[in-house]
Amino acid sequence: MAAFIMKNAYLTINGVALSDHVTSITFNRDADQIETTAMGDNTRTYIGGLQAGSLDLELNQDLAAGEVEATCYTLLGTTTTCVVKNDAAAASATNPVYTFDVLVTELPSVNGSVGELSTVSVSWPITGDVVKATS
Repeated sequence: MAAFIMKNAYLTINGVALSDHVTSITFNRDADQIETTAMGDNTRTYIGGLQAGSLDLELNQDLAAGEVEATCYTLLGTTTTCVVKNDAAAASATNPVYTFDVLVTELPSVNGSVGELSTVSVSWPITGDVVKATS
């Protein structure tokens, strides 16, 4: 895969496109490391366990209807579907689309300093499976 510059990431939260508010996006996945080392082994051995992940976002705050605050405010404490891609172009082998549910655990509704842009930074855990599609 060729290196690329991230400049057109795609994000929907609860079906609402918020890509135009994203300044940073990180979609993480990991698996538990379960040790299987037994008596007589000379090295540690492992298998993969349960998977987890998170969606980390930095967004420019927007209080208008259908934008960041209005979309996320009522979701606090609930799960919702997110869709992310590296680029807003059509899904393909080199631009897969990931669909998953997150638990909305935090939402800073007021954030900023005098003369600075109001932003929202969140880290939401993924709950359930992640579906990856290339078309």
